[in-house]
Amino acid sequence: MSTIKITCIIVDDEPMALNLVESYVEKTPFLELKQKCSSAMEAMEFIKNEPVDLLFLDIQMPDLTGLEFSKMLPKETRVIFTTAFDQYALEGFKVEALDYLLKPFDYAEFLGAANKANTWFALVKGKHKNILSEEKEFLFVKSEYKQLRIKLADVLYFEGLKDYIKIWLKDNPKPILTLMSLKSLEEELPETHFMRVHRSFIVSLKNIEVIERSQIIINEQRITVSEQYKPKFLAFINNNSL
Repeated sequence: MSTIKITCIIVDDEPMALNLVESYVEKTPFLELKQKCSSAMEAMEFIKNEPVDLLFLDIQMPDLTGLEFSKMLPKETRVIFTTAFDQYALEGFKVEALDYLLKPFDYAEFLGAANKANTWFALVKGKHKNILSEEKEFLFVKSEYKQLRIKLADVLYFEGLKDYIKIWLKDNPKPILTLMSLKSLEEELPETHFMRVHRSFIVSLKNIEVIERSQIIINEQRITVSEQYKPKFLAFINNNSL
């Protein structure tokens, strides 16, 4: 079984049910409880600021039912429904719940559902890891009637000039010129390593040396982050800041 940690919250308008599921979560090593919520609205506010992997979600709640709330969740967030009414089981599976626990349930039943979640996240996160490991390491580009093999690790940034692109490389004072649009190139690059920050520039994220106001400095070249691309770039900074 995977040793990954699954972050979760419990959502139920009954305090006794909240406390019971909390006790089950606490004795399950691969679950990490982030919050208990007494309504879907409260849970919605919480995950806006701190996304989680899994919800243990009651169905019958005032204002917003668990079924309604589940349809509003990010696709990465999965649900195990907890309810006293078995007529909701079919609806629960229609929204792709990982499992359905009928109250009152004991720890063995809870653990069975939690193990399904553990298996699912192990597969998904393992697949994601494999995808990252299989990302392109190089590209072949046409330049002066030749096909040049460009190692992506050597790229500092790409500069677009109408129908051409300049490829600036480490330890190479002159760029490689190739006939291609920046948009088509962007689709070929691994987004974990490269980001478009201007209509004329795609930068290598790992080669950024300095960020000064709205400018990136790479190899003494100043590249302005335009307003269109600023939100995504700021998110990258926030995710990689101390």
